[in-house]
Amino acid sequence: MLTTLLSLAAAIPLGAHLGSAGLAIGRRHRDSDPQAKPFRPFLSLIRPVKGLDPYDRETLASSFRQDYPEYEVIFCAASADDPACAAVRSLIAAHPRVPAQLLIGEAPISANPKLNNLAKGVAAARSDWLVMTDANLMLAPGYLAGLADAWAPGVGLVSAPALGDRAGNFWGAVECAFLNTSQARWQLAADALGIGFAQGKTLFWNRKVLETGGGLAALGGNMAEDVASTKLVRAQGLKVRLPARLSFQPVGRRRFADVWQRQLRWSRVRRDGFVALFAAEIAQGPALGLLSLAALGLAGLAPLGLAVAYLALWYGAEIAVAAHLGLRLHARDLFAMLVRDALQPALWIATFARRGFEWRGNEMRSAAS
Repeated sequence: MLTTLLSLAAAIPLGAHLGSAGLAIGRRHRDSDPQAKPFRPFLSLIRPVKGLDPYDRETLASSFRQDYPEYEVIFCAASADDPACAAVRSLIAAHPRVPAQLLIGEAPISANPKLNNLAKGVAAARSDWLVMTDANLMLAPGYLAGLADAWAPGVGLVSAPALGDRAGNFWGAVECAFLNTSQARWQLAADALGIGFAQGKTLFWNRKVLETGGGLAALGGNMAEDVASTKLVRAQGLKVRLPARLSFQPVGRRRFADVWQRQLRWSRVRRDGFVALFAAEIAQGPALGLLSLAALGLAGLAPLGLAVAYLALWYGAEIAVAAHLGLRLHARDLFAMLVRDALQPALWIATFARRGFEWRGNEMRSAAS
């Protein structure tokens, strides 16, 4: 009986891991009719800004380089004193062919400062097709077109995780290991199964869907707009869809504390929003499988070398996902994956220490807390 349980404890996590990798790689989008006119509505691209990080001038500038027929750009800042404002005004002046504006102020519609900042942009948008995009996301020229291509009957929201890029040191590489072949892999796999979920980096929807669900303020019902957006769309019998291609977020240099606190925030968001799925996260790394194989090996029921094959399969699947996403991995990135997986059980346990978290000076809690 114990042998069977230990074998299952090793086989189930590996099977789920390999399955998610296969789904992420094999994900297919609907084939469009080559004779049909592509879906290209006038879009309002809304980007909240706060502060000015090292790559923000570059990421914000990518707003103006879209290979898309007609769109407007609305930047939102809570305060006129924000250092991002000068950079935004300079970018607007340098790209006069793209309609753009900077709006200042915030509306206290929720406990989420990002939503309070976005509210004026949503109200001012000239289109009912709204694209809410974080300031630190690098938009490829086909970003807006990719979102429009992912729209289809039954879809209420197109969203996408960011892929980490330009790691400036080892802890930046660990951050990328969390973002790329772990979190993005699971989101891509869920999308392949038709159960996609949102991430706040990109939210593309029609105003009617948003307002039917209670408007922007309703996204403050959970600790993060990611979970609330997913629930809002699913409550209307609609789905969250991911675009065919994902965008990059320059990561730069990170400290251990930066990575820990960011991952802990996201872990608490997932615990708050999807309890059953979060409970299974304790088994998402290879640790449980390796411990089970070690126990079997020490009991003489399995060769100890089996652990090497287990790890080769585990990380081989992640390398394949990275190749599919167009990511180039180096030795540092492989070591970063090992460190990420060593941190995951500790993060899972630490998540239970409290329910909320502090984000940019604001206490974030579920409305139900």
